[in-house]
Amino acid sequence: MTDSARIALFDIQAQQALIRADLDRRIAAVLDHGRYINGPEVEELEGRLAAFCGQGVHCVGVSSGTDALQIAMMAEGIGPGDAVFLPAFTYTATAEVPLVLGATPVFVDVEETSFNLDLADLERRVALIRAEGRLRPRVVVGVDLFGLPADWPAILDICRREGMFALDDAAQAFGAALDGVRLGAWADATALSFYPTKTLGCYGDGGALLTRSAERAELYRSLRTHGEGTTRYEVLRTGMNGRLDTIQAAVLLAKLRLFEDELAARGRIGALYDSLLKESGIGVQAARSAGAVNARGLYTVRLRDRAERDRVAAALKAQGIPTGIYYPRPLHRQPAYAEAHRTAIAGGAPPLPVSEALAERVLSLPMHPYLSTAQVERICAMLIAATRG
Repeated sequence: MTDSARIALFDIQAQQALIRADLDRRIAAVLDHGRYINGPEVEELEGRLAAFCGQGVHCVGVSSGTDALQIAMMAEGIGPGDAVFLPAFTYTATAEVPLVLGATPVFVDVEETSFNLDLADLERRVALIRAEGRLRPRVVVGVDLFGLPADWPAILDICRREGMFALDDAAQAFGAALDGVRLGAWADATALSFYPTKTLGCYGDGGALLTRSAERAELYRSLRTHGEGTTRYEVLRTGMNGRLDTIQAAVLLAKLRLFEDELAARGRIGALYDSLLKESGIGVQAARSAGAVNARGLYTVRLRDRAERDRVAAALKAQGIPTGIYYPRPLHRQPAYAEAHRTAIAGGAPPLPVSEALAERVLSLPMHPYLSTAQVERICAMLIAATRG
């Protein structure tokens, strides 16, 4: 790719050009054997993803990242009367699932620099729910936003102390690690999304669940297939249709050949962005721990306010540089969730000022493994100039 080439926010085509022959071969193999649901490629993919994470992790392929979250909560019996704690600043799926199951999402504020769960605020809201006694604290969903691992040692400590299930929403963060351990091996269960723009993405919807518990993995396999037992027509429990298509597994297997190199490239590009913006006064996402390896699913900066963000986004667009806003409204301000937020804590939910401020200020820049150094330098130069114009 030349430095003058079009800059993409995500670049799936550049990747596809490198693996097209393998993609064609693997998809043709699926067409030949005709096992489009739970074919051999699904099992192969599960084994390779589990091996990538290590630490005795089991992998269960499912139909999407959202279904991964739902299956994990269904396995724990989450439902009416249960409180599920999750960040107010993330994608809608994280809050959608508890409501679908009849549980109550309890929104938690995030840290200004990491964008991940504010643990002090989490503990405060758990204490409020316990004191009121109307809901049972059952689950903490930690989101590794934009690829940066949440503080899993601290989250696990809170969950163990409070008797809660720790669920990692790593939809944007497959490949990230904390203290030398990859995500997938930290939480009780980890949900992955293979949406096309993720660090590892298929060409449709897809997802997976990771867990170190063989018993949970077996239960996830049953739940993804209508609660099946040992045969197709033995139904042990209420499940769902949440299987990963074989063709999507074949696509992911072809992409895995590039995955480690792409993670390394994302790391280099993220570090270059950090270096070029260091003295600019523009806020960048920062880890709480030196042991955090960011998968760089997105590169997101903080500007002063909505007006500056809008002005900067327009200036970059005029220069052929695309941007995105993830996310323009915190979840507790979404119409679908506002009532749940208002009633979760009877005495009145504490405010969520950081989540509200970030929604006004964040702007995501191009991030994919095929950006050149010159392109990143140009993006940063235009960004800095726009903030000073």
